Amino acid sequence: MNKFDDAVNLLTSSGKFYIKLGLERISAILELLGNPQDKLKCIHVAGTNGKGSVCSMINKILIDKGFKTGLFTSPHIFDYTERIRINDINISKNIFADMIFEILKLADENQIHLTEFEILTAVMFKYFADNKVDFAVIEVGLGGRYDSTNVIKKPLCSVITTIDFDHTERLGNTIEKIASEKAGIIKQNCPVVISPDNRGLNTVKSLCTKEQLHLAKDFKVNNISLKGEYQKTNANLALTAISIILPEIPLVDMLNSLQHVKHFGRFQYFKEQNLLIDGGHNPNGIRALRESLDTLFKDVPKRFIFGCLKNKDYPQMIKLLFKENDIIYFNQFSHKNSASYEELSSVCSYKSNEFKGTLPHFDGLTVICGSLYMISEVLKQLNLMEYVIIQ
Repeated sequence: MNKFDDAVNLLTSSGKFYIKLGLERISAILELLGNPQDKLKCIHVAGTNGKGSVCSMINKILIDKGFKTGLFTSPHIFDYTERIRINDINISKNIFADMIFEILKLADENQIHLTEFEILTAVMFKYFADNKVDFAVIEVGLGGRYDSTNVIKKPLCSVITTIDFDHTERLGNTIEKIASEKAGIIKQNCPVVISPDNRGLNTVKSLCTKEQLHLAKDFKVNNISLKGEYQKTNANLALTAISIILPEIPLVDMLNSLQHVKHFGRFQYFKEQNLLIDGGHNPNGIRALRESLDTLFKDVPKRFIFGCLKNKDYPQMIKLLFKENDIIYFNQFSHKNSASYEELSSVCSYKSNEFKGTLPHFDGLTVICGSLYMISEVLKQLNLMEYVIIQ
């Protein structure tokens, strides 16, 4: 076993792999590291759905204009190093492992008990500061107010993406409560970008000044490499944010960048395999997936492999996703909190099958969707890894 594997084993151990919101522990370790987050120009993105896509769009525009750009997203699909990138190049496994061990040693010496995501956040801030990135585009992990990324004192811009129900056990069971938690990333006198049709708009309005608030403009974006009708909303958020931060960038250049954005697993279509992968993992994401399928693949027969975590609203997701003639496979994957075939099939109105790692020939579109945690596992089982990674 190499040191990268050792580092991953530490991250995923029962002592680290859990969620405990709060800023005390991350603030303490960053103080010991010299507060690298204070040396960065950050664009901070929170929301229920669309965070990763908006971050990827902003990241691509900045890179294309010659800026050294750090990008922090989660979760990863294949490898932890995907989460921390500079100019679209993953942090190396050796550097990643060395920084994990360095930060854990420092934390242990000072009796700071960090969670997995707090460790990753500390690695990210230090790595970006050490490499003197021009901009850091940072996706919130969970919520906003008490997410470990929310140690940024003065972001260049805070972006609030689509707000809907998810993680209600931690963020609240109303749109207002969830929006309030997401809006916790808003800082005094720093611009805030949100879509005019965002369900949390009134809450966000109440938490910032009129001068701070910027409603996303409709740039009439039609040609985006990231497919799915909902990506137009995400593009408008990204374009508005960049136009505030760097108004000198011509719109035509930004639009050109959007034609070449990559963000794995978000309504991503592989034509040769007639395969579509989507990580929609809550009712809002699943609704957007189905609407896009019905628009872009209207008359194409569809076969689904769907799996999700037990704490998700899978009865509603299943209700929104499937139609009478769909071929349905439910997948219980290796994550300890994966919903079982019995749990998923029991709330489905249509005939379903249990996915067991293989599929018969099918002339229609195969859709792998639900939890991002299961995508790489299913691709390996179907011997599709080489095709999707190449593309």
